[in-house]
Amino acid sequence: MTENEAPAPSNDESSKTSSEKRPSKKSKVSAEAKQFRRIESNKPQTRKYMSNEISSGKYTIITFLPKFLYEQFRRYSNIFFLSISILQQIDGVSPTGKFTTLGPFLFILTVSAVKEIIEDFKRHRSDRSTNTRRVTVFKGNSTSEVTWADVQVGDFIKINNDQGFPADVVLYSSNDETGICYIETSNLDGETNLKVRQAIPATANVKDEDIPSITGHIECEEPNRFLYEFLGKVSLDGQHEEALGPDQILLRGSKLQNTQWIIGQVIYTGHESKLMKNSSKAPLKQSTVDKMTNRQIFLLFLLLMAIGVTCATLSLWWDGTIGSKMWYFPQDTSDKSYGFPLTMCTFIILFNNLIPISLTVTLEIVRFIQAKFIDKDLEMYYEVSDIPAVAKTSNLNEELGIIRYIFSDKTGTLTQNVMEFKGASIGGIFYDPDSIGDSQNSPLIKKMKKNGKDAEDIKDFLIILAVCHTVIPDRSTGELVYHASSPDERALVMGAEKYGFAFQSRTPTTVTITVNLGTPQTEVYELLSVMDFTSDRKRMSVVVKRPDGSLALFCKGADMMVYDRLSKDSKINSEKMVSGTQGHLDAFSRLGLRTLCLAIKPLQESEYKAWSQEYHAASVNTANHDKAVAAAEERIENNLRLIGATAIEDKLQDEVPETIATLLKGGISIWVLTGDKQETAINIGRSCNLIKDDMQLFIINQSSINATYELINTYLDKLHSQYGEQIPEDIDAAVVIDGKTLNFATSKAVKADFVLLCTSCRVVICCRASPFQKAEIVAEVTKKTGKITLAIGDGANDVAMIQKAHVGVGIAGVEGLQAASSSDYSIGQFKFLKKLLLVHGAWNYNRIGKVILYCFYKNIFFYIIELWFAVESGFSASILFEQWSIAGYNMVFTSAQPLAIGLFEKNVKAEMRMKFPRLYVENQASFSMTIFMMWVAVGLVQSAIVYVMCSVIIGHGIVWSNGREGGLMILGNTVYTYVIIVASLKAGIEIKAWTLPSHIAIWGSIIVWFVFLVAYGIFCASFVTSGAPTDMIGIALMLFQCFAFWLGLPIVVLVCYIPELVYAVMKNHFTSTSEEEQRRFEDVLLEDQDSREKLVLKHESTIAELVLSNICF
Repeated sequence: MTENEAPAPSNDESSKTSSEKRPSKKSKVSAEAKQFRRIESNKPQTRKYMSNEISSGKYTIITFLPKFLYEQFRRYSNIFFLSISILQQIDGVSPTGKFTTLGPFLFILTVSAVKEIIEDFKRHRSDRSTNTRRVTVFKGNSTSEVTWADVQVGDFIKINNDQGFPADVVLYSSNDETGICYIETSNLDGETNLKVRQAIPATANVKDEDIPSITGHIECEEPNRFLYEFLGKVSLDGQHEEALGPDQILLRGSKLQNTQWIIGQVIYTGHESKLMKNSSKAPLKQSTVDKMTNRQIFLLFLLLMAIGVTCATLSLWWDGTIGSKMWYFPQDTSDKSYGFPLTMCTFIILFNNLIPISLTVTLEIVRFIQAKFIDKDLEMYYEVSDIPAVAKTSNLNEELGIIRYIFSDKTGTLTQNVMEFKGASIGGIFYDPDSIGDSQNSPLIKKMKKNGKDAEDIKDFLIILAVCHTVIPDRSTGELVYHASSPDERALVMGAEKYGFAFQSRTPTTVTITVNLGTPQTEVYELLSVMDFTSDRKRMSVVVKRPDGSLALFCKGADMMVYDRLSKDSKINSEKMVSGTQGHLDAFSRLGLRTLCLAIKPLQESEYKAWSQEYHAASVNTANHDKAVAAAEERIENNLRLIGATAIEDKLQDEVPETIATLLKGGISIWVLTGDKQETAINIGRSCNLIKDDMQLFIINQSSINATYELINTYLDKLHSQYGEQIPEDIDAAVVIDGKTLNFATSKAVKADFVLLCTSCRVVICCRASPFQKAEIVAEVTKKTGKITLAIGDGANDVAMIQKAHVGVGIAGVEGLQAASSSDYSIGQFKFLKKLLLVHGAWNYNRIGKVILYCFYKNIFFYIIELWFAVESGFSASILFEQWSIAGYNMVFTSAQPLAIGLFEKNVKAEMRMKFPRLYVENQASFSMTIFMMWVAVGLVQSAIVYVMCSVIIGHGIVWSNGREGGLMILGNTVYTYVIIVASLKAGIEIKAWTLPSHIAIWGSIIVWFVFLVAYGIFCASFVTSGAPTDMIGIALMLFQCFAFWLGLPIVVLVCYIPELVYAVMKNHFTSTSEEEQRRFEDVLLEDQDSREKLVLKHESTIAELVLSNICF
């Protein structure tokens, strides 16, 4: 389904897989005015086509620097730091030296450049490996081996077994005389089952020696990205035109299997191949935390500008008033017009690190390793299929912790997508699945053997199952294995085999089955025409010639599509049989079974010939192909005789009910977007704990926009009467709506009320939703609510939905890897979503939030001290700290603490989070603008405390025994030491789970500072003649000998944390909780003895507050 396709409800979900494999013909490709290319055979082409060489690299040697710099300076923060670095190079403007910003900034750019170079080198290496593969190309009367890069449009090529296709190729022939070949498309859609392709009869016998004599041309549509659509025709010299479709196309990315060789002609090369057309980048997603951080950075930028303007103004005022009266200051009589902007620039440089330059790199490192934690989590490893959890992106790790809505596919996502044929309704008679045991002794087979009045219907029923399908038999292992693009088709064919009607083989024109009702007999059905299953048709039909020579149309499809095409003649379809079958369909749905209807139509040979000519003309009509083909199909798929209906079971995956119940308790609303009938969807909802018996159920199933609008507003009025004007967002209710009504509900006039109703309920089930509708619903809820959405699915029809949501999760399962490949995270089973969100998501959100807050805090704490010093230094923009100490603050001495928080913090144990999902909601309060302002306030207050107390303790009057007295560097390094210790201890206070890395980060950073203080002084003394700074020589020894320094250390640290201690005491007093009580409750709650259950239940309502009482401070 494409973005321009009008929403159309799909039928029973049993059509799902087939629908996604062959999208509706009325898609974007068809809707747009098509353009065609003409490809000559064995003649020069009339136009130049794209080279087959591919390049997925982002850069070249020439373009790397400009592209890289452009990418980097699209970020406002990098422009800011570049501006600061340039200003620092102006003599007399920078108070901190020329390189205190430029050095770290160049380091960050270098790290980013190296990362880009490594990643791009891998892409170029992969491209070289692909482009240099070799393939056999026909050149005149000979063949030659050429590289893939040298293959051109129009070339005839030969591919051998197990070789990949270098370009998109039209199949001419194979080693099979009927032109059949088998391909594997796992690189395209992740499916490992074999698919069949077949040449048209006109070219099926082409051999190597025939290639030079081929003349004519291929006319086909211009390249597009639709893997399962193709429109073209071939005209061979002296022969009429033959239509070409998806069955004749071999796509780049697929591989030849179980076939010795094929010959084909290249039609699309390089970046025009369908594989490369689908290699576009996934949409860029930015996390909510990043958006909030940008706003916080903007606020700090405004603070920086305010400080710069204020300090520049006060500096000029001080110079003109107080400074002018001090005789030892030189009087400046020059023009003052440039004084203010230069002074403001000086102060902006001095305080520029209020915006932490290291934040971006820190977050990148933390997120990358967090993603690896997800990848390596063995509890999310699905051993059955050898599928681990995979984080495809690290930018959305924290987004997993604030999910509000989950949009889920059903088949293959909630269910196993492993189908089992469970029963049937034939001729209006219900055959109980539980009564069908041994096939030969089943009531169904016994009745057929008696040749009673139902025998003909039973036989036709089983023949349709065995003949009307696209299943491929494979005997390469010595056993008969069925390969099918749809698990439904495989289940139906195996069901027919169980009752003695075994599908054996197929050719382009025949299907062979074995009928075993005691004595095996082989029957061959000649395939005259095939009308494929699409998401628009929702049915498949074949015209066959039976072994007795009679013609018939077999039809298999969704109940609505088949019932609409039944004959109205009561002699053909009795009312009793039709209504009986409908009753059985409803019964199957109530059992949660998937359904299809089967029908038949006898044909006269003259009738078929006339229709066949019309159908052939429509198939080669490139001007109006889709409408002509659809009209021709409608003319034969009518006046059908209903045979019966099938029931297929698709069991729930392990722990799906428990997972859904847990997620609902975590404050997450769940929407299931399914192709099932309404009754099936409701019963599946009950079986997986989505719908409970005491839930309000709002069923919306209307036939017009007005009726839909009225019903939705009736439900809203009911909720208003229960809850008042403001309807809560988490009502214990469920909305169920079908696909047709969904079209009305998402119309402009009804959309707002529909979204309001659905977002007020905990559960929403959309039945018979098409891929387009799924994506539209996700986009609408995301837009209207502003809340974080997650979409999860397993099939190609879920890709659009996955990409529309804030977070996309793909399940790597039976239907391939397209959903997993297009997602942000992939898992092997739905049950792993619980830990992904409740544990990894909550941890990551808490960790990332604390990392950001801590980075802002430590920079405000450190650099605002220069503001307090400016008050005492006459706003002269003098610096209190040595310049390389300033440069090392973020890069060395406070770099490990945020990493320890971001990687190892566990504010609540994983077991607690899994047992008490309500913690997921409470955890979301750990990062907000209010908390940000509180951290900023703490940084401001602590900076004032440290500076004022150090000025009092060490600022004046201390004389050392050697006669030296404390100066600016003594005061500065005392303040710096206290800042490092206080900032490190702040990280320790925020960490709830102390680990070895936490200890190393906190105590190690303090030790590193003391080592640096000593080593830097020795270095300066050793290289003083080479221009090393002299300010730090002997400073370490003087500090260590100073009693006031050691006395002030515990006092200053204690005073800094008095406000936080008071806050914590008051909070614990009013909430009656403490850190010790939290730990004690965790130990109790994690015990599984029955004797603890009452205690757990008693305190469950306050556990979330209890364990999160100290998240912020």
